[in-house]
Amino acid sequence: MRHGRRVPKLGRTAAHRKALLRNLVTDLLRHERIKTTLPKAKAVKPLAEKMVTLAKRGDLHARRQALAVIRDKGIVHKLFAELVERYAGRTGGYVRILKLGYRRGDNASMALVEMVDAPMKEASSEGE
Repeated sequence: MRHGRRVPKLGRTAAHRKALLRNLVTDLLRHERIKTTLPKAKAVKPLAEKMVTLAKRGDLHARRQALAVIRDKGIVHKLFAELVERYAGRTGGYVRILKLGYRRGDNASMALVEMVDAPMKEASSEGE
């Protein structure tokens, strides 16, 4: 039975897990694409989607709720100014998880977490 087991523990204490998820959400919103393990990706997706939903609400209380999770004011400004315009017509599904295979060192399953409709980086021409 799974009674009371709604939070993936990720092998960390509550405070460490909270800090980890805050850092992952902040980096995801900053870079719009991060590479991490699959359990961490699955844990950070709902939190990141909630931040975009708060930004779509757009009032002062929503901004303060976002600042309680994302401690970087610049990232919160980016969320409320740029990202909210990108996802204005979308009702959900702001984050995508792509499985990448397994890490070489410890065989951990890796995933790419990215914001949907993120601008693609141009490939460098070093190989040509």
